[in-house]
Amino acid sequence: MTLQGGTTLQERIARFLSGSPHAVVGASRDRAKYGNKVLRAYLQNDREVYPVNPNVDEVEGLKSYPDLASLPEPVYGVSVITPPEVTLGIVEQAAELGIRNVWMQPGAESAHATQRARELGMNAIAGEACVLVVLGYREGPDASTGNSSNR
Repeated sequence: MTLQGGTTLQERIARFLSGSPHAVVGASRDRAKYGNKVLRAYLQNDREVYPVNPNVDEVEGLKSYPDLASLPEPVYGVSVITPPEVTLGIVEQAAELGIRNVWMQPGAESAHATQRARELGMNAIAGEACVLVVLGYREGPDASTGNSSNR
């Protein structure tokens, strides 16, 4: 299926995953929440990742940052796990910082945020696929968090 400017979903996913590092906006300390699971999926795949959550200092042993502008280095892409009413602001902030890849996880997307990301020329994945499935997230005692860490 061809979508968004003549690219398929698989092409957009491949583009999103082709660079590094990534940020997880909405990262959570609660291991039952998707904001934590998405962060761990990146770690399980040895990908450099930064948690972003203004309410906590660390997630899964990694320093957490209050917003994208506070990250110690530019990121290639952003996974968004926030309430839909917050997502538009994340898209706008990412665009201001020159981040061209945004993946709004199912439940985080809104029609307005998706439309705005596409207007801004971003590689936007919005509710069409879940990064947990794509990265092969593993739950349970055998599911190591990998060896990646942020700086």
